Amino acid sequence: MRSLAAPLAALALVAAAPVTPAASAPPTFEHAGTTCARPQYGGRQGVTLLFGGAAPDKPTNAVVVAPGDPVKNAPAVLWIHWLGEPATTNHTEFMSDAEALAKRGVVSLLVDMPWSQKDWFTGVRTTETDYADTVAQVITLRRALDCLTKIPGVDATRVAFVGHDFGAMDGALMLAVDDRARFAVLMTPTLSFWEWYLLGKPPADAAAYVAQMSAFDLPGWLAQGKQKATLLQFGQNDEYVAQATGIALRNAVPDRDRTLKAYRLDHALDDPTAHDDRRAWLIAHLGV
Repeated sequence: MRSLAAPLAALALVAAAPVTPAASAPPTFEHAGTTCARPQYGGRQGVTLLFGGAAPDKPTNAVVVAPGDPVKNAPAVLWIHWLGEPATTNHTEFMSDAEALAKRGVVSLLVDMPWSQKDWFTGVRTTETDYADTVAQVITLRRALDCLTKIPGVDATRVAFVGHDFGAMDGALMLAVDDRARFAVLMTPTLSFWEWYLLGKPPADAAAYVAQMSAFDLPGWLAQGKQKATLLQFGQNDEYVAQATGIALRNAVPDRDRTLKAYRLDHALDDPTAHDDRRAWLIAHLGV
């Protein structure tokens, strides 16, 4: 996970330096021409599916988990993992959830996002590329939806999104521009990408960096969300997200069947209660 020690020098620069105006044009997440491998149903263990990410030469790995038999008019869920413990910083974070829902006829697509790479936060991503990479990540989610809804037997009108940590934050942006995910579970997002990214190596010009990355601040995007219902899950002992942040983000979500649940847990939310609540909410809203 990210270091707990924030770069105080960089934060001081943000406070002291004049703010550079943000880019005049908001970020766009347009995409076209997604190429999806045709998966074969594989039951419990899932089937690996490669699809084009934001760039054609960088395919994204994902896993399909579906009932053992071919489905008809099946609801579907897109799952995007967190940046946390190495063992679960990949599609396996939600494998047990997907397997449980497969028993009820749900098709899932679990995606390996860029932060599943070893040392992604400290050794791969850079402040110079964070803006473009954030756009690319959201495009990857939209392409994942393309592939999920093309799976034979999937009902494109009953699709849910589940994201944790950075997965929830990218998902909040995607939900604002793509109406295919009718239901959303957002786990432990924070208000802005830059506040987490500044926990790493500081940029050369912190004020300019914050101004640029503020284009992705979540409240404004959440307010544009197209989903019909939202479940927000937060931990009361979260070392990265304050309880007040959870309330602020809940208030930003359109008041259409929105629910905030807080648990006596840390950022991982790795507890049967949180899992059971998430599954029960999805079952109820997907109608399975």
